[in-house]
Amino acid sequence: MTAKGVDSPNGAALFEAANKLRGSVESAEYKHLVLGLIFLKYISDAFEQRRVQLNAELSDPADDGFVEDPGSRAEILEDRDEYLSENVFWVPEEARWPALLAAASQPDIARKIDEALAAIERENSGLRNVLPRIYARAPLSAELMGSLVETIAKIGFGKDPGQARDILGRIYEYFIKEFARAEGHRGGEFFTPAPVARLLVELLEPFEGRVFDPACGSCGLFVQSARFVEAHGGRPAQISIYGQERNQATWRIGRMNLAIHGLSGEVKYTEGGSLLDDAFPTLKADFVMANPPFNQSEWSTPAVLDDARWAHGTPPAGNANYAWIQHFLFHLAPDGRAGFVMANGSLTTMTSGEGRIREGLIRADVVDCIVALPAQLFYTTQIPVCLWFLDRNKASTGERDRRGGTLFIDARSMGRKISRTQIELTEADVERIGSCYHRWRGTEGGEYADEAGFCRSASLAEIEAAGFTLSPGRFVGAPESEEDEIAFEEKMATLVDRLAEEIAENQRLAGEVKQSLAQVGYEV
Repeated sequence: MTAKGVDSPNGAALFEAANKLRGSVESAEYKHLVLGLIFLKYISDAFEQRRVQLNAELSDPADDGFVEDPGSRAEILEDRDEYLSENVFWVPEEARWPALLAAASQPDIARKIDEALAAIERENSGLRNVLPRIYARAPLSAELMGSLVETIAKIGFGKDPGQARDILGRIYEYFIKEFARAEGHRGGEFFTPAPVARLLVELLEPFEGRVFDPACGSCGLFVQSARFVEAHGGRPAQISIYGQERNQATWRIGRMNLAIHGLSGEVKYTEGGSLLDDAFPTLKADFVMANPPFNQSEWSTPAVLDDARWAHGTPPAGNANYAWIQHFLFHLAPDGRAGFVMANGSLTTMTSGEGRIREGLIRADVVDCIVALPAQLFYTTQIPVCLWFLDRNKASTGERDRRGGTLFIDARSMGRKISRTQIELTEADVERIGSCYHRWRGTEGGEYADEAGFCRSASLAEIEAAGFTLSPGRFVGAPESEEDEIAFEEKMATLVDRLAEEIAENQRLAGEVKQSLAQVGYEV
């Protein structure tokens, strides 16, 4: 398990850690065991590095912070504010990595780890209820747990704080990616491949403002947004982060991921999730970005049928795609923009009123751009997906007036094979798609021009003539296949929904016939 961006010693240690647990616990559980310990070692190492630096300042007569009395120096070294002021988590003595490593061979090492995590949470309000206190109940022997601690001890983060954070961030992302790859749907449900996340961020350009992800998973889109801001000379503090997640274990990983990258924000866990229990009912965000669950069935309850979010029609109970789309739109500020991943079936479906909802969105002129992506990008599914971009105000100041138009980009032929079952978008792919979109919006130099087989700006009249379907291939002149538009599982879902509707209609008609017969004296 060597990884691009993860140096060999650390990669070897990660591989060894995974191997120690493989066969003892399922990967769905051991990712939390390993990632929790990696996070614990990182914050302990960062604390020790700050302690060494502080001690050097206090002990140097030439330094302005020199303190002659050893007792006073020792007291200052245990002053939590000396650490928090440098954005370093305060780690109590019993939770420091050297103490845990010394106890690795003890029979109660798992309990000590849980207690260390609890102590860190008590001392750092930003980590309250975030760290995974799961070690004492994990199905691992004390010997194996101690061995895992000794293995994680081999991971080095360097002495430079910025470098340490970067190393940990890359390790975390790599580990999350590998677990997603290994677990398939279960692990990948919260993981957006980095090139797709970069594409969303590059097209939305969240320089500053409120960024909202209502299906935030491991918070990868927030991390990509912060990197985008830094790459353009800004500060991550320019964006305000809001997120919601319904899987508590995944929410913990996401919160730790943000902490690793020095980010903070309001990221909330609710058991019902965003659609049933909106944690930010009044939030109007400048940017919404998300990779929501595809084709989520049985998501609805009677309590949300008349919700204000369904301005363009009540989404069907059997598929949440148009619930998510309208949820994103509802949370946009007057000049806000959204970018999100969606199943290809959303572009053409006419089932259960979804076509009417799509028509309403198109007539409201909020659909800014549709990008068709290649298949095999995700660990969760092999089906091709698309990106939707919504804009509340296509006539935004400083941009080309795009009212009445929608840009279609067909990127199905892009990407490179990285395995037998996996494709990855390249940097050149991301740049080409982004450049096309920004020229069309008028935010990048150069005139936009349609390109046969790749991109086309279509008018509302043209979309209406196409039956309000949004498949890019139909507009750019690329060959369109049914398999590209709607995958088998989506077609089956559509057929099942249609069958349910037919059965319900037959039952209604049968009831009317029985009632009519009863009125003339016949009982059936």
